[in-house]
Amino acid sequence: MTALTRFPRFFVTSPSPCPYLPGRQERKIFTELSGPHAGELNDALGRIGFRRSQSVAYRPSCVGCNACLSVRVVASEFRPNATQRKLIRRHGDLEITACRPWATEEQFQLLRNYLASRHPGGGMTQMDESDYSDMVEQSPVGTYVIEYREPAERGGALVAACITDQQADGLSMIYSFFDADNAERPGLGNLVIMDHIVRARNAGLPYVYLGYWVKGSARMAYKTRYQPMEVLGPSGWRRLEAEDAAAAPARMPVRELA
Repeated sequence: MTALTRFPRFFVTSPSPCPYLPGRQERKIFTELSGPHAGELNDALGRIGFRRSQSVAYRPSCVGCNACLSVRVVASEFRPNATQRKLIRRHGDLEITACRPWATEEQFQLLRNYLASRHPGGGMTQMDESDYSDMVEQSPVGTYVIEYREPAERGGALVAACITDQQADGLSMIYSFFDADNAERPGLGNLVIMDHIVRARNAGLPYVYLGYWVKGSARMAYKTRYQPMEVLGPSGWRRLEAEDAAAAPARMPVRELA
């Protein structure tokens, strides 16, 4: 293992407005993923709460707030509830393919429509095709684009997709997007998560990493539907209990940076 892998250099971003909790500032710590051991480094950092974006691994490092918590589903123990089983049956005709990380115009148009519907005004709405290509293709680790399509007899249209990393201990859902206005295909985002849980279990991988769950953010509440779930805290990974999900955002006394 190289010195770069063992002792990566970390950097901290300047504070900026938090996109999840009004009135708060976010800050991130990050490092570069490069070289022949990028996958090993990404795996190690993933186990302590980092996420990947292109060739960078990052995690929140906010002053006075620790509301963002890494969460992962225990794939082998997940059992869909009645609503989730109904959703799986409803979309059982979709054709699902794990594709190499190669951006397509069809994916980009689906992403644009998704952002316009679900995240209007968000920073990602400014992405162009080149930005999207970088998002998909600039990966130094094992990455796939999982595509979900209508059956061929219905035209084969792309209705959902997910950029997914395969790590040593699980699948990490980097970013998913779908046809949010398709009345005939409700719950596509939930379906994508459940499909990843099945994929992880079939591959013998213990976890599906869902990124950060933000206590107090309604936009992130959906992640707690997939139980059992583990959350990363100061003493390591532990099961997320019902009372945790209902708790108010954690906050520490605000202090100025030195």
